[in-house]
Amino acid sequence: MISGRIACRSMAVVLAAATLLPVGSASADPVPPDPGPQAELVPGIRLDALPLWQTDTPDQAAAPEVYTPSAEEDAVEPEDAPEEAYDRVEYVDPIDALGGVKCSEETGPWQRQVEQWLKLPVDGEQSAADCRAIRAFQVKHKIKPAIGFAGPVTWATMQLVSAGKNPNADKKCPVRRYLVVCVDLDRQLTWVQEGKHVVFGPVPIRSGREGYGTRTGWHAVYWRHKNHVSSLYNSPMPYSQFFSGGQAFHGVYASIFTPIGSRGCVNLLLDDARELWGLLKRSDRVYVWGHRPEA
Repeated sequence: MISGRIACRSMAVVLAAATLLPVGSASADPVPPDPGPQAELVPGIRLDALPLWQTDTPDQAAAPEVYTPSAEEDAVEPEDAPEEAYDRVEYVDPIDALGGVKCSEETGPWQRQVEQWLKLPVDGEQSAADCRAIRAFQVKHKIKPAIGFAGPVTWATMQLVSAGKNPNADKKCPVRRYLVVCVDLDRQLTWVQEGKHVVFGPVPIRSGREGYGTRTGWHAVYWRHKNHVSSLYNSPMPYSQFFSGGQAFHGVYASIFTPIGSRGCVNLLLDDARELWGLLKRSDRVYVWGHRPEA
């Protein structure tokens, strides 16, 4: 199998990442920007219980070598994700990650937004009433640990719930007679619409982090590789559909609700990536807007 030339570096392995360069160019890796306060959060279970690959995903830094996969290669379906890979594990303040906390007293990075969504008094400070309401939402949507901390998983789930069956209510994605893949970086959602009819999604995504942002504007799917593998770490990028240089839609084998974004690709849950693969074809249009939010 021919894989891409350069893979994005994992934060768990390397401290710097390549800038987006023309194919064939070479440059020293710059120091990545400060990932912000959310980087201080940790999963609500012991860190040593998580494999390293769950802390980041190996995306594609530069445009891949395009070729036509054989029928035999395309007949191979990517491996399924582990059963627990997509558990909604909230990223919490380190003081809450030690276990035994029933109701967090800590103010989460999305406190104000979560208070507003739950129609609570909006003061941006955790209270006992806030915690009870947030915990109830977390229990309903199977977010663990359900301790009332207003973290990124809770806020992302609220964004998905709000989008419902009409994700384009604000009309930010252009309506066309043909298929358009809409990528909303503001809410970290994607869907596909044909005219005004939503034919896929909305589903949650993880887009590029600060300094490695997913490029906005119009794009088109130019290469599809079901079993794409990044060359540097031999890491899978299942159901890859490249739309802008090295940036692609692809599935991941871990949570996409991490506080830090990807290296530019649009990460999807594996089942969502598989469904999107079955829907799109080469030259289908992609429209990206917004900016991955920082709490």
